[in-house]
Amino acid sequence: MKVTFLGTGTSQGVPVIGCECNVCKSLDFRDKRFRTSIHLEINDVSLVVDTGTDFRMQMLRAGIKKLDAVLYTHEHKDHTGGLDDIRPFNFSQQMDMPIFGRRQVLDQIQREYSYIFSANKYPGIPKVDAIEITENPFQVNGVSIIPIPVLHYKLPVLGFRFGDFSYVTDANFIPDESLKLLEGTEILVLNALQKESHISHFTLDEAVDMAKKIGAKQTYFTHISHRLGLHDQIDSELPTGIALAYDGLEFTLD
Repeated sequence: MKVTFLGTGTSQGVPVIGCECNVCKSLDFRDKRFRTSIHLEINDVSLVVDTGTDFRMQMLRAGIKKLDAVLYTHEHKDHTGGLDDIRPFNFSQQMDMPIFGRRQVLDQIQREYSYIFSANKYPGIPKVDAIEITENPFQVNGVSIIPIPVLHYKLPVLGFRFGDFSYVTDANFIPDESLKLLEGTEILVLNALQKESHISHFTLDEAVDMAKKIGAKQTYFTHISHRLGLHDQIDSELPTGIALAYDGLEFTLD
């Protein structure tokens, strides 16, 4: 399994439009963050978690030419806003794109992209096969995936576990039942928005505490705001086995 961070930024991305802070003006490529998303290659299966508003540029930058399915964590626009750009995959692969999510997520997508689901479809629109996640685990092209329920304030969100790799973004609470599903994870991705308290995201300290509680060999933080601080400075202060992710970071698991 190969995992690539397509984006590691919060809903506004980094830099933020019009912002003059040190992070937004940084020349370090690790401080340039598209909206949060990952790509997974598991054997010959290509999966993306979330199609945010930077999806097109993420696919081009990563050179991804094949996509078998999209998994959605939740319905917020910074995680769904690039769905229209699955069209090149429709054309090149001659298939409807399977999209997996909770019923609430799929319903929201159907409302926001009503033209995709219209009875009288305009030529060239995206073609999707919307599949509700109802099983634990569920299967995508032979890949077994465990959904991990968490809360983003009061909004239900799904993390996902792929073998020894687990991915949790947009959360500030992980129930005990989900912590059990994360036991034995070797590599964990967890959101860490900023240092200050936030209503719906883990702060940096909260994310560190949660990472220690879960106990993965390596934890990467994602969904990072410009308010967190410069990548180089914050990363150097983190405990051993915990690091900030950055756009383009890759790792593999056997």
